[in-house]
Amino acid sequence: MDELVNYILQFGHLNQQQVDLVKSKFQRREIPKETFFLEAGKVPKELIFISDGIMRIIYYNHKGDEITKYFASENQLVGDIANFNLGTPTAEYLQAITPCTYLAISKKDMDELSQTIITWDLIMSKIAAKCLSDKVNKISAMMTEDAMQRYLNFLESFPTIANRIPLSYIASFLGITQSSLSRIRKNTKS
Repeated sequence: MDELVNYILQFGHLNQQQVDLVKSKFQRREIPKETFFLEAGKVPKELIFISDGIMRIIYYNHKGDEITKYFASENQLVGDIANFNLGTPTAEYLQAITPCTYLAISKKDMDELSQTIITWDLIMSKIAAKCLSDKVNKISAMMTEDAMQRYLNFLESFPTIANRIPLSYIASFLGITQSSLSRIRKNTKS
């Protein structure tokens, strides 16, 4: 729970009473490997803070191909914040790649924090902006790079997860085939 509090405090100040209230609203849960936390077409009911494990955000393109959009690991807030706030269905899936432990907050509890803590909405806005900025910066840089550079940047951007997830997910994220990724990995080791 301390990691969550430290994460939130990067975006604004809370006194001890507010910290205790925030802690009381998050519930510790676990999800098995390969299980979907969130599915397209459903309204997100919770936002989560990953304590241990790796998840990926995926979608299916017009051809029905599964595309890995992003990876999230320890000490990251994850979820479709916009659709969570609006109560509308998401277009993405959130899947545990490894067994995960996370802290979850419901919409009702989030609304209660918003009504109780004056600065809560500002803190959440800053968190949402940071998450969006991180994703956009990582994804947009990949648009102009060749496959080798995308892989090297992936290793730099996600250093703690590269050896913990299947190559097929990395290849999907990089927009290359798994055989191309294997060749690139072989060339980077020599």
